Amino acid sequence: MNSFFTFINSSVGKKLLMSLTGLFLSLFLIVHLAGNLLVLRQDGGESFNTYAHFMGGNPLVRTLEIGLFLFIAVHIVNGVRIWWQNRKARGKRYDVYRLDENTTLPSRMMALSASLVLLFLVVHLRKFWVPARFEGEQNMAGLVVTTFQNGWYVLFYLIALVVLGYHLRHGFQSAFQTFGWKTKRYAGLIEFAAAFFWLVIPVLFACIPLYVYLTGGAAVASLR
Repeated sequence: MNSFFTFINSSVGKKLLMSLTGLFLSLFLIVHLAGNLLVLRQDGGESFNTYAHFMGGNPLVRTLEIGLFLFIAVHIVNGVRIWWQNRKARGKRYDVYRLDENTTLPSRMMALSASLVLLFLVVHLRKFWVPARFEGEQNMAGLVVTTFQNGWYVLFYLIALVVLGYHLRHGFQSAFQTFGWKTKRYAGLIEFAAAFFWLVIPVLFACIPLYVYLTGGAAVASLR
């Protein structure tokens, strides 16, 4: 057990843990997207509400939800640890600190994008997850329509998805490099898989607020 924690606390162990949790959270996006797209069905929001009630009331799903939040917490904490470790290492080498010399643009942008994604996650959970789990909201489809009728929130949501796409793109590059998969043999497959997560998934997520905002939520108008 001690050797396991020693490895996890090592530089390689931190990067490996960061990659594994990041890939797991990326896979979760597929499940989350599939459920969210139900709001676009022309059934007055019935399918989406059924999905939301199932996710909120099924004991197995609630248990898995705890595991999901644990993975998010580990990913965040480990990211902060890696950032702090790199910051301390740079501080020892330079008498005069120059940001452009001490860090690369991608590494600085990854830290910034991670912070913005975390901000979006907090706002998103407060807007949708908290009402569903703790405030007894039954009409989740109607809540989606009401929320995405606000143009400022739609803009915020779309900007967050752009930032998420950037974070996923560079996160995948780092993960594949950590696993040693970034080779010429698998380059094409890796680029395809990465593009699916950092481009296709955010675009499909963006279709939801855009559709609701531009159509006035016609698909679920009867539930407002």
